[in-house]
Amino acid sequence: MDMKISQRSQQLQPSATMKISAQAKQMIAEGLDVINLGIGEPDFETPKNIEEAAIAAINDGKASFYTPAAGLADLRTSVAKRTAADYGLTDLSAKNVAITTGAKMALYATFQTILDPGDEVLLPEPYWVSYAEQIKLAGGVPVPVPVGETFKATTKDLAAKLTDRTVAFLLNSPENPTGVIYDREELSALNDWTKAHDLMVITDDIYGQLTYNGATFTSIAQLSDHLDPRIVIITGASKTYSMTGWRMGYAIADASLISKISAFLSHATGNPTAVSQYALLEALAGEQGQVELMREAFEDRLNTIYPLLTEIPGFSLPVKPQGAFYLFPDVSEALKLSGIKTTGELVSRLLNEAHVALVDGTAFGVQNHVRISYATDLASLKTAMARIKDFMLQFKD
Repeated sequence: MDMKISQRSQQLQPSATMKISAQAKQMIAEGLDVINLGIGEPDFETPKNIEEAAIAAINDGKASFYTPAAGLADLRTSVAKRTAADYGLTDLSAKNVAITTGAKMALYATFQTILDPGDEVLLPEPYWVSYAEQIKLAGGVPVPVPVGETFKATTKDLAAKLTDRTVAFLLNSPENPTGVIYDREELSALNDWTKAHDLMVITDDIYGQLTYNGATFTSIAQLSDHLDPRIVIITGASKTYSMTGWRMGYAIADASLISKISAFLSHATGNPTAVSQYALLEALAGEQGQVELMREAFEDRLNTIYPLLTEIPGFSLPVKPQGAFYLFPDVSEALKLSGIKTTGELVSRLLNEAHVALVDGTAFGVQNHVRISYATDLASLKTAMARIKDFMLQFKD
């Protein structure tokens, strides 16, 4: 008898970022000098005060037991207070917060809670690799929305894909993989349009504190002094506090929706890991100096490698990113110059010949681009840019 595999699972595509990173790590384990620019993981250790708070929670016996499904009450209150202060929202409480096993689970739980089979979600291209797969897992239909060269969706772009099955719009700013940031005027237009069409807005704000060179972040949730019940804020600690391994995220939404998300989480994960919750409590309430030092380091890396990237034959990125920690150059000319047929083949050859791991842009829904993460040390980034340049220069002889 053949093993039974669900149609849902057969339709899933594995995470391209996790796949390329695994390949790079395997090559490194085999002794090869590979520079992994394929995954969005800060290279900094979690700040010491956060680690020490987790150790104290273990030593005090606090980490040994179940917590409420949506997280510790004190932590949910802390998230509500911090978000209210940062976003200028006046009516948030613990009832508006669900703590999750990473921001990825916050997204997954939200889709599972708001989508029925056939419901459509508008996804501006390019989009993070897991959005479409999570929507499909909830029985929904991801609807890619082509946008212009700015990589920002307009109401005209969205209107072209609107149907009577559309229920939500997913917004990510600063954006993965492009690093673009929507300004307040652009957000206001999107907010008015989605309100007119009675659409929910899921705003993934995970990179909100990583902006550079004077750019500022505004969330679509900040356009009012109260949380619009149509809007769900998704964020977490992984990027800002370099806590990827701790798996701490959260959803902020209307209390009635959070109660349903909490019910889903009670069956899906039981509760987030207790010790990580105590670590997040310290991250939010403790000293924030290390956060700014990490942000400044990312800014320095961007400012250093962006001009190096523009010197690589066939790589084009006319507009410098403003946030997150990715570059998303167009490599159409690189393909023509090299005779390489696809970005997938280009990424494979760069990994195997230049020993630099990048991600094929088709994983984000866009042709002829690659994603480069600069969430690693500056020396490695400089070496990686030199290797990619040398690889491309061979085709100019």
